[in-house]
This record gives sequence, structure tokens and C-alpha cells, in this order.
Amino acid sequence: MKTLALAWRYLWARPLATALNLLLLTLGLAAITLVLLTRAQLDRAFERDLAGIDAVVGAKGSPLQLILAGVFHLDVPPGNILLRDAQALAKDARVAELIPLSLGDSYRGFRIVGTTHAYAKHYGAQVAQGRLWQASMEVVLGHQAAAATGLQAGQSFAGAHGLGDSGDAPGHAAHPYEVVGVLAPCGCVLDRLLLTATESVWEVHEVHHPQAEPHAHEHHAHGPKTAARAAPEADPREITLALVRYRSPLAAATFPRHVNTTTRMQAAAPALEISRLLRMVGVGADVLRGFAAVLLLTAGLSVFIALWSAVRERREDLALLRMLGAPPRRLAALLLGEALWLAGLATALGLLGGHLLAGLLGYLLAAEQSLPMTGWLWLVEELWVPALALTVAVLAALLPALGAYRVDAAQLLNSR
Repeated sequence: MKTLALAWRYLWARPLATALNLLLLTLGLAAITLVLLTRAQLDRAFERDLAGIDAVVGAKGSPLQLILAGVFHLDVPPGNILLRDAQALAKDARVAELIPLSLGDSYRGFRIVGTTHAYAKHYGAQVAQGRLWQASMEVVLGHQAAAATGLQAGQSFAGAHGLGDSGDAPGHAAHPYEVVGVLAPCGCVLDRLLLTATESVWEVHEVHHPQAEPHAHEHHAHGPKTAARAAPEADPREITLALVRYRSPLAAATFPRHVNTTTRMQAAAPALEISRLLRMVGVGADVLRGFAAVLLLTAGLSVFIALWSAVRERREDLALLRMLGAPPRRLAALLLGEALWLAGLATALGLLGGHLLAGLLGYLLAAEQSLPMTGWLWLVEELWVPALALTVAVLAALLPALGAYRVDAAQLLNSR
């Protein structure tokens, strides 16, 4: 304990050099902590929201855009598809379940989704207040959406075009939604959605936009009057996309090709598209990890130089300690103690900084109704952070400590 206390005093005898070394180590460890927290939470969010969804069927366009819009609700969909075409796919022997989604409007930035109860059941959603919708224009709020908007069961509101976050759209006030329930938090995409019947989306838009094109920022699932010139026997109703679950994994080899080549729709495989997305995101993570490695390398070199200089500056102190009976290992322990103090302080500050940055990122994402992120999460992988700090500090102190161990008192005094 006396050795550690003396090492602490020696460490702060050079406050500027110590502060610089501590800053470099802290920044490197904070960057690594942020990468670990971000990647882990992104992986969990993707895995959770993609669970049980084998394909997403929608209008032809970008497959990744279709996945981001249909599964994570982070983008606008490429267009609409006919309800009858989706119903035909639902009868395919390879399809176990097909869940229709109709997008188009939002309330204060939270997307309104027309669907069936199967969508809530797919994610195991539980009702915390009220009940699920039973009729057109009834809506159930996700936990995050309810908390942000302040809506409760029994209240009404009017949707806005696209994903605007302020005001009600002109004309939509004539068709207000009635809140009939609030979902319990599920940690999934439903938390930030407003769920209603598909008929609700048709009812809102068939009156106000009978011949209009989809909104510039969001495609609406129109009702019967949208395609009034279609053949009387044809069902002109549209939905935005559909989530598909296969009966067998073997369907993955034939179903997407069948949809893409024989219909006016496209089928995108979420696992494939998200793998591509994670590879793109991984480039940024690799850059951040590389930046952290450079900082740690620089910090290690700086610590080495500082301790090596300390050995030369403290010759009289080291000689006095040896004359008072301190063994060589005590002198080496002093230098190692300084490095350990640096490693401990940098670990605490680095972990704290990384979690604060993750919390700030989560706050910014929540403001955009995007993927959930939090700094209040501790990972087993974070044990690598103190281990890395300790390794850098010990390696930096090894040669200076070895030099102090080998030199005896007579040599230290005669060198003056």
C-alpha cells in the first residue's frame, strides 16, 4: 500500500504529462467501449426485429430500402402492391404466414401502420392498457410512441402525411383515430409504431386522394377509389408490403426468385440485405477501432517516454530508497505502480465516456424515432477494456521498471 501511495505521488508530480497520457488512454478506451456497445445493440435490434421474417414482399425497387421500410420502419417504401397479388402469395404452399402492412401517415414522427392482429402476435406484444383494435379508425400505441406523444386510451388524434413530426395534415382531421390501447414495452420495433386496421388507412385516403399519386415522402396504401378505372371484377385495393414466413427453410431457394420473375412485385431476403448493411456499417466501426488503436499506441509510447524519463530524473530518490533498505523490486514496483494507476484511471474514465457517448447516441436516435440505443447496458465484452489498458500500461512500464531494478545504489550515486 505504501508503494502504491508513493507511486500516486510520483505520478502527479508531473501533472501535465500525466494528464496528457491519461487523456490519450481514455479516448482510446472510450472509442473501443462505444464500438462494443453500438455493435452489440445493433445486432440485438436486428436479430429481434427480424426474428421469424423470412422475406419482405413489396414494389420493385431497392431490396434494402424495402427491408428498412417494412421491418425496421427506418425508410420510405418503394411503392405499393395490389392486395389481391399479396393474397395470391399467401395461398402459396411455401408460405406459412403473410402479414400485410399499409404505410402512409404518421403522428408526431411515429409511423401509423395498417395491419392485422397477426403483426402484434408475431412479436408477442402484450396490451398494457385498453385492448387491441377491433374496428376501422381504432389505434393501439407502442410503448415509446405513447410515452412521447402522451396519448392514452380514449383520446383521439389525426394523422399527418408522410413522417412529418408536427401538426395534423389538412383534411385528415375529418378522419381522426381513436386510441383504444397501449402496448407493453417489447424492446422491438412495435414500441415506436401506431397500429391500426388496414381498413383505417384505406378509409383515410380513399376520400381525400381518390386519384392522387403517393405522397412524395411516403407511399400511401390507397382504398378502392384510388383505382376507380380498374375493371369492376378486379379488387383495386393496395397495401404497401407484406412480411412472409416460410413453411420450410427450403422455400428460401425458390420463393424469392418466383416472386421476382413472375410477378410485378419483389421479394427481399432480410438476412441477406442486413448482412450487406452490417458490412457497410462495419467499415465505420473498423475505422473507429483503428483510431482507438492509434490513440492507445500513442498513449503507450507517451507513458513509456514519461517513465523512462522519470528513472533518470529520480536518481537521487531511487538511491536514497536503496540506501534505506528498499529492495530492487520495490523500485521497479514504483514505476509499475504509476502505470497501473494510469491504467485504472483511464479504464474508469474510458468506460464512463463510452457509456455516456452511447447514451447520447441513443438520445439522438430516439428523437428521430430510430433504432433503440442506451448507455445503461453492460457487456461481458467490456472486460477487454481494463485488460487492454493494463496491457498497454505494463508494456510501457516494463523497460523503465527493468532498468530501475538492475541499477544499484552505488551506480545511481556515482552517475551524478
